[in-house]
Amino acid sequence: MTPIKNKRQGLFLVVALLFLSFTGCNLEHIKPMSPVGKKKVDQPDPNKMRKISKPAQPQHVPVQPSKSSKSSTTLLPPATKYGLIGSFSTGEYSYVRDIFTDDDAMWIGTTEGIIQVDTRTGDLIKTFSMKDVLLSPYIFTINKSPDGKYWFGTNNGGLSLFNGQAWKSYLPSDGLADFWVYGIDFAKDGTAWIATWNGVSQFDGKTFKNYNTVDGLADRWVYALSIDKNGDIWFGTEGGVSRLDRQGKWTTWKHKDGLGAPNRFGLSKSDNTGFGTQLNPQKEEDYKHQHNLSVLDPGGNETYNENYVFSMAIDQSGNKWFGTWGGGVSRFNGETWKNYTTAEGLAGNIVYDVTVDPFDGALWFGTNHGVSRFDGTRWTNLTLEDGLANENVYAVAIDRHRRIWLGEKGGVDVWAPQKQ
Repeated sequence: MTPIKNKRQGLFLVVALLFLSFTGCNLEHIKPMSPVGKKKVDQPDPNKMRKISKPAQPQHVPVQPSKSSKSSTTLLPPATKYGLIGSFSTGEYSYVRDIFTDDDAMWIGTTEGIIQVDTRTGDLIKTFSMKDVLLSPYIFTINKSPDGKYWFGTNNGGLSLFNGQAWKSYLPSDGLADFWVYGIDFAKDGTAWIATWNGVSQFDGKTFKNYNTVDGLADRWVYALSIDKNGDIWFGTEGGVSRLDRQGKWTTWKHKDGLGAPNRFGLSKSDNTGFGTQLNPQKEEDYKHQHNLSVLDPGGNETYNENYVFSMAIDQSGNKWFGTWGGGVSRFNGETWKNYTTAEGLAGNIVYDVTVDPFDGALWFGTNHGVSRFDGTRWTNLTLEDGLANENVYAVAIDRHRRIWLGEKGGVDVWAPQKQ
């Protein structure tokens, strides 16, 4: 996979929005619209976007599915078969890095800005770019704070907050640990915890407190974080998993402790440090980085980076799940580790995203060879052969109508459960 080529800094492109209601539809013959090679337009045209009819609403619908399943929800019967109901392009050179479910809207973070879509109608609600005070159009992560503000972590643009009317950004000059923000989660008291490429930041709305390897963090490059029901904070880094408990004690787990499956194919280690490469690693204070999504070696082969964690989520039983670079997905129950790879049924061993399904408690994994659903016993995979537009799936989200939104290079695929 080639590094990102940001052709422009302006408003990103939505070539088309094509959704079909899964209610009463035959999904077998619906194919995705390829996001690559489409003619560019200057801006989204809502008049050309085909609407969807409002789907039947399941009962016990959670308002805000999230990476961490912290609230109890009455579970629905499991869904094991999914069909592609539509797709839309975000531009030939864009990557979809995160998708956030917010009631009847989906917030889609791309390398060229933010798209907000109404899930009931399929209408484009609004787009946001640097013209809207974003300091960077490249969105890594999206979350919503308990007070209703939307938080966006960006590539070299720090942290941006949106209260529905106005924007406010935070940079290292304000106390934030780094310009690159990869993960955001909130404690019960509303305190924000922010994963960056230079440690983690704790933010109470007024001041930042930063933590790094000198404090006990496994590695300064932090790609994922989540807060469990006990208030312990978990971090996925390039150097393993760290936990900061309520007493302020740090604990770290690495590959030698059980994190990540062994490199059974003898894959080489990538010279690319992952999604963030520091241009001058000799200077700890140097903030100059490049952003590179390649996970292949110069010969086009997959690579394996021990201890490297891309993503994480906490399931409804409190188990922690970590997506790794080449080691599949790792589950930690607080005492022991269990790893799942392609040998067990996972679509790919590089796991970019982990999401808990709020409807039935299953786990969804976005990987380098498609997306996987795992209910603890059975694996269900969606791949290029099933209709994915791109096999690298960087973001997975479930809307309140139980549809699965998959973020890829160039666009988003939307899938829905089929009647059994």
